Parts: sequence; structure tokens; C-alpha cells
Amino acid sequence: MRCEQLTAGHDDYWIAHFRGHDGRKMNQLFPSPTAGPFGRRQKRGRGARIPVTIVTGFLGAGKTTLIRHFLATPEGRGTAVVVNEFGAAGIDDALLRDSADATALIGNGCLCCVMRSDLQITLRGLAADRERGVIPDLARIVIETSGLADPSPILQTFATDRALGDSFHVEALIAVADAAAGEATLDWSAEARKQIILADRLIVTKVDLAGEGKAAALTALLRTLNPRAAIIRAVNGALDPQHMLQPPEIEHSEFVAEAEHSDGIASFVLREPHPLPWTAFARAMETLTALRGPDLLRVKGFLNVEGGRGPVLVQFVQHLAHPPVELESWPDDSRDSRLVFITRNLPEENVRALFAAVRSLA
Repeated sequence: MRCEQLTAGHDDYWIAHFRGHDGRKMNQLFPSPTAGPFGRRQKRGRGARIPVTIVTGFLGAGKTTLIRHFLATPEGRGTAVVVNEFGAAGIDDALLRDSADATALIGNGCLCCVMRSDLQITLRGLAADRERGVIPDLARIVIETSGLADPSPILQTFATDRALGDSFHVEALIAVADAAAGEATLDWSAEARKQIILADRLIVTKVDLAGEGKAAALTALLRTLNPRAAIIRAVNGALDPQHMLQPPEIEHSEFVAEAEHSDGIASFVLREPHPLPWTAFARAMETLTALRGPDLLRVKGFLNVEGGRGPVLVQFVQHLAHPPVELESWPDDSRDSRLVFITRNLPEENVRALFAAVRSLA
């Protein structure tokens, strides 16, 4: 894999940046004659930001099998796979290499620590090769994490690296849990619990091996840990490919059934039926990240922005913001803004009060 710096095409689109603890400006927008306030609406053509699906899950949960089935479907064409394995021998990489349009192995380490720089180099190289036509035009990147990985630093990588933010956007974080051993693993492994809590979509595997009783018990535990994510069963490792492709569903209800996890982790949804002024949203998030950034484990949602053409996908991981992406269409019939918060020791009522106060001033 070649290591090259990708040059961003700012004549095509522009990006809103958020000020984090590094002092970067939050909502200064740079207009372009060929794009709206959030750039070209996301599509699959060359030059658009490539969607990234991150597949996580504890050791042996069935991540590689799930990805192999996806790559074998027509929807899996044009997919590049980045594999991170903990160990010197690239077994998963070997299993996937013949199925993917491009495969890169990051071995003998964990994406949550020293391997983050290798992930950046790998993705920059894929983007550069794509632009030069060395590899086929990519429709999507799938990252298979090590079973020991905390997803948070992986998400942070896309927010801190300007070149990656120009070329990619994280569309979905999928966590895989197996019905046979998942319940016991979640009982003792903090890493496995965090994978489930932060996920947009949960996949239950090995139901055929474990039986309905264990599958039902695992599903109930997953719902307790993550009350907002869809839970889907994979049958013999096979899954409807749309569950790998679609942006995550977000609850329609005003409040999500609350779940208090260990270490004070909780989740809730802010929902707004009327179009939002971008400046008010940006200022509220700027204040929140400055004051409580470390306690914002993940924030993700769709916004109906005043003057926008489509839903704007926004994501934050602690004090870092991913560049917003305007999508071609809404994931469902609702046009309400909805923002999912996963926080630590941060009361929902305080967040709601902050957004209400900023909007009233704006």
C-alpha cells in the first residue's frame, strides 16, 4: 500500500469545522459556486465522499463471515475492506482478499491504539489509488476491527484527519454479537459492552447453534445496553445487504427508553419537527463540546437544516466533529431532525436546556 497525501478538491464542496479543544473554528463556512452549504449531496460517483461502514464485535462473534456474505452479493461490489487483526498472521485478511475489490491488512495490533496511524495511511492510499484509477471506483469501505478494539478512537480518526474527512464519511457502526457466547462475554468484557453501546445497528449471529432461548436472552441484554439500535439476526452468517448499506435508523419517539449503563453511560434522543438554523445548532454543539467534550461518547443524527436540500448527517466523538454530509434523501418518511446522544454523567435535561437557550438567543 502506497503512502500518499490526498489533495482535497475544495472547488467541488466545502466543509463546516467545529472548534474543539485544539481551538479550530467551529462553524465558518466556505462557499463554493458548484455546491450548497454542505457540499454536493452524497452520492456514489467519483469525487463524492465514500461511505464507511465499521464492523465491530468481540473475538469470534462472526464479523468476517458476515462481511464475506456481503461481498458475495451484488450490493457488495465496489467494496474495499480494511482488516485489523490482533496477531501476526492475517487469517481474516486471507479469507476476505479474494472477495473484495481491494483489501488492506493492518496486522499485529489494535486500531484503538498505535494502529490508528496505519489506518490513516491505508485509507489515504486507497483514496489516492481510486482517484488515479489504480483500483476500481469504490462504492464503500468496510473496516473490520479487531475483536479487542474500542470503536471510539476509530471514529475520532475520521474527525481529526482533514484528508480523511474530505474523502470519507462514517455511515454506520455495526456491532456483532453471537448468541452462543455473547451474554457471558458482555458480562465480563468492558470492551464488548462499549462496542454494543456505541453501535448504530446490532447483529445477532449463531442463533442456529445456540438455540432460541440464548438468542432471546442476548437480545434482551442488547436492548438494555443500547435501546435505540435496530437488532437484526443473521441466518447462517447471511444478512440482508441493505443492513450493511443503509444509514442507521433513529427512533421516532420523543424520548428513547432510557438505559443507565455502567460508569454512568446513558443515551437519549433530541427531536425537532421544524427546520433548524445551522448557526444555532453549531453554537450549541460548540459550547457543549467545549464544556463536556470527554463525556460525549458519541453524538449522531440527521438534521433538517434551514435552506438545506437534504438531511444533513452530523457526528461527534467527544470534542471532535466529523464534517457534516448532506445526503440525497431521508432514511424514512419523517423530516424531523433527530440527534442521538450517548453520554457519560451528562443529564439529558441539561443538554435540552442548552439547545433551547441557544436557539432562543439565535
